[in-house]
Amino acid sequence: MTTTALDLDYSPSSLVADLDRHLARYADDSARARDTLRVHRGLPCGPLPEQRLDLFPAAEPGAPLMVFVHGGYWQELSRSEAAFAAADFVAAGISFAALGYGLAPRYRMRAITAMAADSVRRICAGRAELPGAPSTVHLAGHSAGAHLVASALLDTAGWQAAGTDAASEIASATLISGVYELEPLTRTYVNDALGMDAQEAREVSPLHRLTAGAGSEPGPGPGALPPLVIARGMHETDAFGRQQAAFAGAVRAAGGQAADVNELVVAGRHHFDLPFDLGRPDTVLGAAVARAARFQR
Repeated sequence: MTTTALDLDYSPSSLVADLDRHLARYADDSARARDTLRVHRGLPCGPLPEQRLDLFPAAEPGAPLMVFVHGGYWQELSRSEAAFAAADFVAAGISFAALGYGLAPRYRMRAITAMAADSVRRICAGRAELPGAPSTVHLAGHSAGAHLVASALLDTAGWQAAGTDAASEIASATLISGVYELEPLTRTYVNDALGMDAQEAREVSPLHRLTAGAGSEPGPGPGALPPLVIARGMHETDAFGRQQAAFAGAVRAAGGQAADVNELVVAGRHHFDLPFDLGRPDTVLGAAVARAARFQR
């Protein structure tokens, strides 16, 4: 591909005429959740100032916790725009948290990926002390957030250092419209802020971790991942279709049980409106999330 064609292929907004409306809804619905629901804002989940979460506890203690990681190509948005699904989950008796992380260009991709993974492990280790004392932790991420969730799940060294593994600590994970192999991005406009070279892109790519085989970064092996929902909208660029197909296939090839990987291409949805379905069990995505997480609704 030419640079222009590759830029277009990795521009999800190129297929969306009303992007600003969806971005405004992220912010408006998140603000409404903070105004109308009980919320604990800025809870620390790591030593860095960006490692914070806004937690919306369910009415009953011991409820499951859904932790959502926002998108924005690792350089835009924040946890302030990431609570749009909070009302849906809290109404269903499920706590919800919007997780923040540092952005480029202040942070390089290695640091962003490590930061998010560290926050996830700390949330799991300290869930008994969180408001509502969640019984289980579930993850969901959109776009760049899907990459960060996948990276956190596959951070074998980090989990081993904590004396546990992702499958033991994370009850389910949902990846929405993610990028899992970052090398193509080094040749696009996205890399202007990220500044990755080929080596860094490879190191922070979940797909590379799965396919490294017998190298220094082996795949996770059977049973090492929780049940996964891997989803995208039907109306997305070819690049996001290739990324999802490659990652879902690699998870299965690395030993994941096919029944534990639910791959979706959701009709009538695109990159920016699909996340609104996350907590709605009357939608294709929401129903799949509820099944994978075994939420009782």
